[in-house]
Amino acid sequence: MKKVDTLLTKNKKAFFDYEILESWEAGIELNGHEVKSIRAGQVHLKWSYISNISWEFYVKWMHISPLKALPNSSSVFAERERKIFIKRKTMLHLEQKMKEKWHTCLALSVYLKGSLIKMQVGLAKWKKQFQKKETLKDRDQKRDIQRAMSRNY
Repeated sequence: MKKVDTLLTKNKKAFFDYEILESWEAGIELNGHEVKSIRAGQVHLKWSYISNISWEFYVKWMHISPLKALPNSSSVFAERERKIFIKRKTMLHLEQKMKEKWHTCLALSVYLKGSLIKMQVGLAKWKKQFQKKETLKDRDQKRDIQRAMSRNY
């Protein structure tokens, strides 16, 4: 039986502001209550990015809302740094690419792979303003085409 991937959240801001060059799958180190919150869909990746601290990679600004059922939910920090697990060869490649100008590493999506929670990590390059405008124009054109086709049928 094949394991089905279920998308939990996607970083839409990253796909608009950045050009995604490469992407990889990574595991995330989570606490028990964070797993329950993620499965409930209470995770946001809007400003999250990956940083490298002494051969370990961490995701920063990944917001996981604490469960209301927790007795100490007010003391839980929702945007703490969480360690991610990537293969050593990928770590070396990412470290080298992140040193280049305008390149950064972002959290693109969080999804379930079987019973495991995985993250898609991407190497990205910042888009220029004119590239963002082109993206908006393309979206508008596609939307107009879809509207015209739906009216005809």
